[in-house]
Amino acid sequence: MSTAQHLRNVPIFSDLKDSDLEIIAEKMISRTYEKGQMILLEESQGETFFIITSGAVKVTRLSDDGREVILAILGESDFFGEMSLLDGEGRSANIVANENAEVLTLSRSDFLNCLETYPKIAISLLEELAIRLRKSDQHIESLSLSDSEHRIAITLIRFAQELGTIKNGEVRIKNLPFQQDIANMAGTSRETVSRTLKILEDKKLLLKDGKDLIIYNFDEFRQLFS
Repeated sequence: MSTAQHLRNVPIFSDLKDSDLEIIAEKMISRTYEKGQMILLEESQGETFFIITSGAVKVTRLSDDGREVILAILGESDFFGEMSLLDGEGRSANIVANENAEVLTLSRSDFLNCLETYPKIAISLLEELAIRLRKSDQHIESLSLSDSEHRIAITLIRFAQELGTIKNGEVRIKNLPFQQDIANMAGTSRETVSRTLKILEDKKLLLKDGKDLIIYNFDEFRQLFS
């Protein structure tokens, strides 16, 4: 797939004409990262915008006691690095390759020029940032108000929405993150994640299929834990 074709799949670029996508694509550089490799370091100076073309990355911060807290996991066609380009501040979180990943990068000057040249990108970016803010608010609420098993289910719903593919009401999450990563995101322990997945599987709500996770009836699953 060409760079322009990849850009077509990214929400903030999807409304542009093919000729405009080709112009932007010419300014982008492809990079690869191995699983576990640090891509961005929190508080470092931001000079680059990133789009994931394959693989996945996790957005993390360290708690006061040194534990890794996972804020989000981003997959193909997601983007990151925009915040520090917009406000000139340091990076707001760490970005680590959760599996081998390929990305397209755009310099800060080219990114800002795109926002000025193509207002549709700026509008779509605002919409995407609003969606992320709402998700963060919901995640914070779930961490503060729900028990650990409920938080794990909500985390699985988030993975399904962001990384899953749906067919006939059934969602498959390919390469489900490690149980420790799920625990870090849900604010609980790996043992609790393992136990909760077994309980949900016994209830015929989901199935572990190798590295994948299948949620049989996603609408029903969301209603149970919303």
